[in-house]
Amino acid sequence: MRERAIPEATVARLPLYLRALYDLTERGQQTVSSEGLADAAGVNSAKVRKDLSYLGSYGTRGVGYDVEYLIYQIKRELGLTQDWNCAIVGIGNLGRALANYKGFGERGFRVGALFDIDPEKIGERVGELAVEDFDDLERIVKERQVMIGIIATTAQAAQAACDRLVAAGVKSILNFAPTVLQVPDSVSLRKVDLSIELQILSFYEQRKVALDSIRGGKRLTASASRSTRP
Repeated sequence: MRERAIPEATVARLPLYLRALYDLTERGQQTVSSEGLADAAGVNSAKVRKDLSYLGSYGTRGVGYDVEYLIYQIKRELGLTQDWNCAIVGIGNLGRALANYKGFGERGFRVGALFDIDPEKIGERVGELAVEDFDDLERIVKERQVMIGIIATTAQAAQAACDRLVAAGVKSILNFAPTVLQVPDSVSLRKVDLSIELQILSFYEQRKVALDSIRGGKRLTASASRSTRP
């Protein structure tokens, strides 16, 4: 048991470090400084050093961190040294894209089942799997030892899908549906809302336009002031 609990903010940054480290290995880089990892992950170097200290990794002065060993440490902490079986509920456009995404398998997540309620989709092959009847969810989840449920349904159907996954014994759920789900305290729930992320980007774009307009106005005012001087 680790003496110090890892803060949630640090846990949220570990996947960013892991992605950056994989990119470094693809470029053949064997060591990385805290500054280099910070630049690659988009955080500051002090935060990197603090976060990695929770893993017991402090790097070597003048050398930095061993990339391969740091990947192992982060994967161990995130529980990625084993494969996790996942099921996707809702095989619309998003569900299909998720089912065909090769990155899951490369990172230790095996999509082992696809579910939908639409009779026209049941039996259809998406990637390497056939879509199965949502009515069979509980049986298939138990047979294939599904640990993580991925919800890609409409907002209206998401809670029912969530309830069925929980009833089947799934303890971790990733929700892509644009709605807030209710789960028991024993279930871990993460939400990915693409529309919210776009709205946040809209805020920053609007602010950039406003700042550019203000700067442009100041330049025009300064230029006009110079032209009227005797």
